Amino acid sequence: MFGSLTDKFNDVFRTLSGRGRISESNVSEAMDEVRTALLEADVHHEVAEQFVEAATEKAMGTEVLESLKPGQQMIKIVHDELIALMGGDEDMPGVMEVTPGPTVIMMCGLQGSGKTTTCGKLAAYLKQRDRSVMLCAADLQRPAAVHQLEVLTKQVETESSGGGTVHFYSEPDKVAEYGKAVGVAVKVAANSLRAARKAGCEVLILDTAGRLHINDDLMGELRKINQAVQPHQIYLVIDAMTGQDAVNSAKTFNEQLELDGIIITKFDSDTRGGAALTVKRVTGKPIKFIGTGENLEALEEFHPDRIASRILGMGDVVSLVEKAQQQVSEEEALALQEKMSAGKMTMDDFLKQLKSMRKMGSLKSLLGMMPGIGQQVKDMDIDDSQINQTEAIIHSMTAAERKDVDILDTARRRRIASGSGTSNSDVSQLVKGFGMVQQMGKQMSSMGMMQRMKTMSGLGQMDLAALGGGKGAPKLTGVPKRPRSRFKQRKRRSR
Repeated sequence: MFGSLTDKFNDVFRTLSGRGRISESNVSEAMDEVRTALLEADVHHEVAEQFVEAATEKAMGTEVLESLKPGQQMIKIVHDELIALMGGDEDMPGVMEVTPGPTVIMMCGLQGSGKTTTCGKLAAYLKQRDRSVMLCAADLQRPAAVHQLEVLTKQVETESSGGGTVHFYSEPDKVAEYGKAVGVAVKVAANSLRAARKAGCEVLILDTAGRLHINDDLMGELRKINQAVQPHQIYLVIDAMTGQDAVNSAKTFNEQLELDGIIITKFDSDTRGGAALTVKRVTGKPIKFIGTGENLEALEEFHPDRIASRILGMGDVVSLVEKAQQQVSEEEALALQEKMSAGKMTMDDFLKQLKSMRKMGSLKSLLGMMPGIGQQVKDMDIDDSQINQTEAIIHSMTAAERKDVDILDTARRRRIASGSGTSNSDVSQLVKGFGMVQQMGKQMSSMGMMQRMKTMSGLGQMDLAALGGGKGAPKLTGVPKRPRSRFKQRKRRSR
C-alpha cells in the first residue's frame, strides 16, 4: 500500500545521509519533501501540515544539527511521528472482551467495504484464540448477505485453525418483511443475543446492513440496533481504496454511533494509504484491524509501530513471526527442524509447509515484511499460482515417491507431469529445488544455525535497533572464515 510513500521517504533520508553536517535549511527542504510525499499519499492536508510541523520542531534541535549521522536521526524522528499519527501506544489492538459474555460486536459500514467478509475473518481470528463465536445475519436489506455469512461461517468452522467454535444465527423468513415492517433487523439482532447466551458463546458479531451512501434510514436502523442490543464494541469497516472518502464516512459514522474502532480492508492493495494515516487523527478512534488479503486468516491486528516500520522500509519481522506461529506450533517446528537436520524431510512435509504459508498471505506480502526486501519486490509480478502448480505435482506422486524423491526416474516423472497438467521440466525443477532445501537444512545444522532458529519466536521482544543490526543486535558466530587465496598467500610470502 505505501510503496510510493516509502520511495519518497527513502529519497529524503538518502539525501540527508550524504551530508556530514546539516543545517536548518537542509531540514526545511527535507520536510518540504516529506509534506509533498504525504499529500501525494492522499493524507489530509491539515494532518500533513501538523505532521511536518511536529517533525520539524524536533529536527531543529542541536542533537540532529550536530549529529554525524543526521539521516539516521531524521529516520527516528519521522518513525516516532508516524507512530503518533496512527495511534501511538495508548490504543490496545484486538478485541476487548467482557466477563461474563457474550461480548457483542456490532459491525457497520457502507456497501462494498467488505463488511460481511470481515465478519467472517474476525470470527476466524477469535476461533484461533479458542473463543466460541456466533455470527448474526442482521443485514436483511441484501438477501445474498445472509447466505454469504452462512457460507463464511461454515468455512471458518471447517477450515480455520484454533480450538474455538463458530455458530450462525439468521431468520431468513424476515428478509421478505424487511422494508415493509419497522424494526425487523432490530428484532433479529435482539433474538441473536438471546441465542448466543443460550449457546454459551463468548462473542456475538452482528453483521448489519449498509448503504451505497450515508442516509437517515441507515443511521436510524443502526441507532435502534445499538439501543436494543447495547453492543460492547462498534467497529466501522472502511475500504482503503476509497481514500479520503473513507475518512469522511468514518467521521460521520462516529458522530452518529460513537465508534470504538475501525477496520481497514484491502490493505494489501496498491492504494496510496492516506486513509490509514489520517483516520485516527480525524476521528480520534483507533484502527483495530487491517484486512491483508482474501483468505479468512488475512486479518491482522493494527500496530502503529510495525506499520511505521513498513512505511520506512524497515520491514516487519515481528508480524511475520507471529503469522508463522499461528500456523505452525512449536512442536511441529521442532519436529521439522530435526527432520531437516537429519536430511529426512519428505515431500509431504514440504506440502504441509506450503499450505501453512498460503494461509499466512500472499508471497509478495510476506516478502514485503522482510527488512530490505520489500522495496525490491514491490514492482515484481509474483504469481502465487506457482504454489498451486507445486501442490498439483506433489499430489500426483505416490506415497512412496513423496517419501523418497530419489526413486523418480524418467518414466515416473513423465507420469507425474501428465497427472498434474505440467511438463517434465516442471517436475524436475521441483525435485531439484527440494534437494536444495534438504541440503541447506543439513548445512545449517552442521553450522549450528538450526539451534539459533529456535530463538525466532523471541523476536517480538527485540527492538528496531536489534532487528536492523544496530547497537544491541545479536551477532552470529560459528561461521567459518573465508580462506585466503593461494595467490595472496604466495604474494605475502614473497614480500
